[in-house]
Amino acid sequence: MNLFGKKKKLSHHAYAVVTGAGSGIGRSFALQLAKRGGTVICADIDLNAANDTVQQIESLGATAYAYQCDVAQADQVQALADQAEQIMGHPVTLVINNAGVGLGGKFEEMRLEDWHWCLNINLWGVIHGCHAFVPQLKKNGFGGIINVGSAASYTAAPEMSVYNVSKAGVMALSETLAAELKKYQIQVNVLCPTLVPTNIIKNGRIPGRYSKLADHALMNYAFTTSDAVAKLTLDRLDKGELYTIPQMDAKLFWSMKRTSPTFYNKFLGFSYQFFK
Repeated sequence: MNLFGKKKKLSHHAYAVVTGAGSGIGRSFALQLAKRGGTVICADIDLNAANDTVQQIESLGATAYAYQCDVAQADQVQALADQAEQIMGHPVTLVINNAGVGLGGKFEEMRLEDWHWCLNINLWGVIHGCHAFVPQLKKNGFGGIINVGSAASYTAAPEMSVYNVSKAGVMALSETLAAELKKYQIQVNVLCPTLVPTNIIKNGRIPGRYSKLADHALMNYAFTTSDAVAKLTLDRLDKGELYTIPQMDAKLFWSMKRTSPTFYNKFLGFSYQFFK
């Protein structure tokens, strides 16, 4: 049964849950949804950061709730899903699985501990969110899911093996769900940006020789903002689009990888050796 009407724009007057809403793209999603008349549960492992986002939303005259949640823990995400309708007084209509961390370095430098840490948040966190909320959305017969991936899901850049694998899984999951859930009027979108100014480097595990350089690149050469990325993604969700690839470099890599994967891989290897 469709409780909300098929023609309703998903991003407008949404009852949304956003993970990693304490900063970066997650905060931008929460604020943009508030500006569109939505009610938002701002979930984050850092409750103080989530509360900061809530305060910004309330200053806009909208309603939001802070919720502490570690997306790597399935029971915590399930508890969030179980309590969300009661917290907002309305069934959830939109879930944004955004929480994520950064990790870089040569493959042989990556410990299994690093693999588990990154995958537990970047991939399992998204799996947990979808697993907990999809049954609710199917029962309601309407809704949306945005999974925040990365251009890393298809660019496969060197010295980012763990991060690349985590984001490739997010894309594969999103594509699969988009097909499975279409008949239930549930729209899925996967966001795949390149550089966006966020705290992902500061909160991640990047070797010292890379961390300052990576953070400088994020903050100075991103050519976009988290607010612009969130707005574009919500607009594309409303249009029924599966992919959001917000920047020109991300679109270029997407085109190269899709049209000539062998050439792209050779180009990647040559570039890595040349600039190393």
